[in-house]
Amino acid sequence: MNQAWIDPVLFSLGHVQLRWYGLMYILGFIVGALILKYLSDKNFWPLPKYEIDKFITWLIIGMFTGARLFYVLVYNWEYYSLNLSEILSFWRGGLSFHGAVLGMCLATGLFARKHNLHFFQIADGMAVAGAPGLFFGRIGNFINGELYGRVTDSWAGVVFPGAGPFPRHASQVYEGVLEGLILFVMLFLIHKRERFYGVCSATFLLGYGVFRFIAEFFREPDAQLGYYMGYFTMGQILCLTMIPGAFFILMYAKKLNIKNPLIQR
Repeated sequence: MNQAWIDPVLFSLGHVQLRWYGLMYILGFIVGALILKYLSDKNFWPLPKYEIDKFITWLIIGMFTGARLFYVLVYNWEYYSLNLSEILSFWRGGLSFHGAVLGMCLATGLFARKHNLHFFQIADGMAVAGAPGLFFGRIGNFINGELYGRVTDSWAGVVFPGAGPFPRHASQVYEGVLEGLILFVMLFLIHKRERFYGVCSATFLLGYGVFRFIAEFFREPDAQLGYYMGYFTMGQILCLTMIPGAFFILMYAKKLNIKNPLIQR
C-alpha cells in the first residue's frame, strides 16, 4: 500500500501556479508536435511542418470545447442544468475524453477541408501523434488524485487524498500505459505498413475502446452516474460504441483506398 503523495502544484509565483496536470498537457502537445514533424519528414503527414502549429491550435480548441460540453451534457447535466453559469468553468474539473475525441475530429475535419485533403490524411497523423498525450494526461490525473480506481487489497493499492482511508487501484496509470504507451507503439508500427489512410484512425478507436473498457473494471465510476445494469459504467457503454465504429471506419477507408505514401506498391 502506498500513501506518499506528490504535491499537485509544481511551483507557485505569488497567485500564479504551475500544476503538474497542466504540465502534463503541455508535454503531451510538445511530444505530439515532434511526432507530427517526424511524420511530415516521412511524407505521412501531407502538409508542410509550418502547418503543424496551426493544426495543434485547432486541436486544442476542439478538444477542450468537446470535452467540456460532452461532460456537461452526458455525465452531469442534472447538476449543470441548474447551474448554467458554471458550464464554462472547466478549470474546476469535468472533462470527457470521448467528448475530446469528437471535438478533435470536428477540428480535424475542418482543417482537412481547408487544405483540400481527406479527413483520414490528417486524422491518421493525429492518431499516431496523439496517443502519447493520453499517457501524460492520465499521469496528470494520478498526481491530481482524481479518476482513481476501486478499492483493492492488492500490493499496488494507493491511498488517494480525498478518496477515503482504503487503498485503491491506480487506474489512471493502468489507462496511461494501455491507452497511451501500448496503443502508440501499435499505431507507430501500423502507419508504416498499411497501404492506405484510415487504418490508423480505425486502430486508435478500436484500441482505445478495448483498453478503456478493460481499465474501467478497475476504475471507480462517476458518483452521479454509478453503474448501469448493475455492472457497467458510462465509460464502458461509450467504448462499446467506439468498437463497431472502428470497423465501419476501416471498411470505409478500404473502399476509399487513399494510398499511404510510405508504401511503394
